[in-house]
Order: sequence, then C-alpha cells, then structure tokens
Amino acid sequence: MKLYIVGFGCGSEEGMTLQARKAVELSDIIIGYTVYTDILRKYFPGKKYESTGMKKEQERVQLALEKAAEGKNVSLVCSGDSELYGMAGLALELAGDDTETEIETVAGVSAAFSGGAVLGAPLTHDFAVISLSDLLTPMEKIIKRIRCASEGDFTIVLYNPSSKKRADYLRRACEIMLEYKDTDTVCGYVRNIGRDGQESRILTLEELMETDVDMFTTVFIGNSETRVINGKMVTPRGYDIAVHSDT
Repeated sequence: MKLYIVGFGCGSEEGMTLQARKAVELSDIIIGYTVYTDILRKYFPGKKYESTGMKKEQERVQLALEKAAEGKNVSLVCSGDSELYGMAGLALELAGDDTETEIETVAGVSAAFSGGAVLGAPLTHDFAVISLSDLLTPMEKIIKRIRCASEGDFTIVLYNPSSKKRADYLRRACEIMLEYKDTDTVCGYVRNIGRDGQESRILTLEELMETDVDMFTTVFIGNSETRVINGKMVTPRGYDIAVHSDT
C-alpha cells in the first residue's frame, strides 16, 4: 500500500511530469478536489475516482489515508505542485507517526513556472510567491509579506488573486506594491494555464490595479529590472550581454 501525493501540473496532459503520470498509473484509486478529478478522468478513464468539494481538504486527505490503510495504492492529486499550496504537507501532518503507510511526494510544475513560460521569462531572478487567499492566512500577514517582497524588489507571483468575496484583494495588493514599485512596472497574468480558454496579457502595475481577474488566474509583478522584450515579459539575471550586429 502506498499513498502518492501528486502534483499534476497546470491541467494539460503535456504538463504532467513522467513521475506524476507513473504514480497515477500505479494507483488503484485517484482522490482529489472535484475539478481536478474531472480533469484527470480525460487522461486516465479506466481509473476509480473519489472527490470532495472546496474547503474539504482534511476530509480528502483522511479518505486517501484510509484507502491506503486498506491496502490500496492511492494518488491524492493536486494541480500544480503537491507542496506549493498542495496537499503534501497536510497529508504528512495527518499521517503523523504512522509507519504502515508509505507516502511519496510527487512534484509537479507549479502555475508560477507554467504561467511564467507563457509570458516569457519573468522569474529568471529572485522571486516571491504569495497567495491572496485569507481562508487559512490572516490578511495582516499577507499584507506584511506583500510589503516585504515589494521593498526587497522581488518579482512577485500572486496566487488566488480574486474571488466573488475578495473582489478588491488584487487592487489592495497593487496599492501596497505601488508604495515601492513604479506605476509602469512590467506585470502580466495568465488565466486557465494549459487549459481551454487560456489567455494572457502583459501590462503595467497601474493597469493591473484596474484589472478584473479570477481564481483561475496567476498574476506576475516584475521587479525594477523587468522589461518587455519582443512581446515577452523578461526579468534579466544580470549577465553582461554583448549585442552583436551584422552591420
């Protein structure tokens, strides 16, 4: 019996790592948030699936641990990476000192990287990843992290930037960042990364503050060196580049 905590990437079949695919193929049952199991059904139609809804993370993990204890090989699936806002930490916490169930964390490609690739290369230098969801993190702490990352001139990636109940959170984050960053700081966002309806845009921080996004959008705020090169968002690493010309 074995429990795999699988990050399956952005949701496209091409975005899954070989390790993630192998873990799912070896599993008797796939457990995850309803949206995620619906995605994987398209790629692994012969598997057995069980799912739970939003805010049922502990129930989901407990179900996976119970199925593994029954002698099943189980994949507990997460979009993106299994650690970054995923289920790996919670699963290990709930498993505690249980030595009967083998647990393997399977890394996946997070939206920070798959979305960054869509925009170009915004994460070539130091960056910070911050979730604007205050369901599990106090807003005071989120604000402090935004402020510190902005003051430190990090490129910033925002997860969960907005929802019906948090429609103004991205605007509030941008207002804080504008205390440290210029209004024309290069930013970008990608919605539905790797899925039907994918869309992206490069814009300024001032424009971003007035932009409506949703929970399926990943937002990128550049540092002071980030610029647009041939339509791509690029954060230079700092190499001394010699520009060659045939003329």
